[in-house]
Amino acid sequence: MKYSRRADIDPFIVMDVMENARKAEEAGRKIIHMEVGQPSTAAPKYALERTSEIIKSNPLGYTVALGLPELRKKISDLYGRWYNLDLDPARIIVTSGSSGAFILSFTALFEEGARVGIGAPGYPSYRQILKSQGILPVDIMTNFENKFQPTTNDILSQNLDGLLVASPSNPTGTMLSKDELANLINTTHSIDASFISDEIYHGIQYEKKAVSALEITNECYVINSFSKFFSMTGWRVGWMVVPQNHIRVVERLAQNLFICSPHVSQVVALEAMSCEDELFQNLNIYRENRQKVMEGLQQIGLKSFAPPDGAFYFYIDISEFSDDSLSFCNDILEEVGVAVTPGVDFDPQRGKTTIRISYARSTEEITEGITRLSEFMKKRGNI
Repeated sequence: MKYSRRADIDPFIVMDVMENARKAEEAGRKIIHMEVGQPSTAAPKYALERTSEIIKSNPLGYTVALGLPELRKKISDLYGRWYNLDLDPARIIVTSGSSGAFILSFTALFEEGARVGIGAPGYPSYRQILKSQGILPVDIMTNFENKFQPTTNDILSQNLDGLLVASPSNPTGTMLSKDELANLINTTHSIDASFISDEIYHGIQYEKKAVSALEITNECYVINSFSKFFSMTGWRVGWMVVPQNHIRVVERLAQNLFICSPHVSQVVALEAMSCEDELFQNLNIYRENRQKVMEGLQQIGLKSFAPPDGAFYFYIDISEFSDDSLSFCNDILEEVGVAVTPGVDFDPQRGKTTIRISYARSTEEITEGITRLSEFMKKRGNI
């Protein structure tokens, strides 16, 4: 039986790395996971305890497609606390992770054949989801000087129907200032294109605060998730914020494509939103890990990276040591048992000379990971 051309997309390489690491663990090896942006912490303890009580008396059937009203109200309250915004809960749509939000956004905003700008390096699934919907991802080649973020000059000549930006970014962790974000939004609007802001790493920032596109305009789609700050990757629940006149458009799509986000995940998310004190303690772990990794990388010769403003990644130039990041990462896993992600996942054209390291795990694991990476570089005669 034939499959469609839309299905002919690239693999999500980090998932392949995870599988290779799993096989190594199954064979009895101790693997340090620095490949995936997954916190080592679970969802907040209180949220899990409350949910275990709730499910005893609630059959957890379908919710409405837009999500639990009380969860949408809680998310609205978060925008008041974090950004001083009075956000109408009606504009918030609960989704099956950010992945569900991307599918809904791309379907609602773009016709087949549309051109959507995405920064390179950038989150791999942007490109593949767009391609699966017959939409053309247009790589915007960012650089170190601009913090691996798009600029207005980058997008004016691209004949775009839309622009998607992430701040903090995956894989670099860099952020846009309010002026930089406003310039991108205004330029996108000036060419009658749609603007999407991926804000799933908000809450995980260090020296400065991340800016939401909603602080600048209501004419945008904003995507967020409970995966990162709330430590709920496997629960697959997120949200999106859309303009008032797009609510019913996205609701109809959500009804038919997903019916609803998993009810139990929405309950955990609702309760997790009362646990910010515990969650901000996780940020202290990321901050310590960030400093340890930054110092460790410099000591072992991996010195070329943009210091991350947020998220929990380092995107590292390895061109001095290799021009094949896939083999480089495979060798690291095989020789010293550390899983890291090759840059080709994030930048198909230039990623052969870059890798991404995540420091989302426990400080003990991250410290051991840097020690093992040092052993790897020594074996290679690089330090």
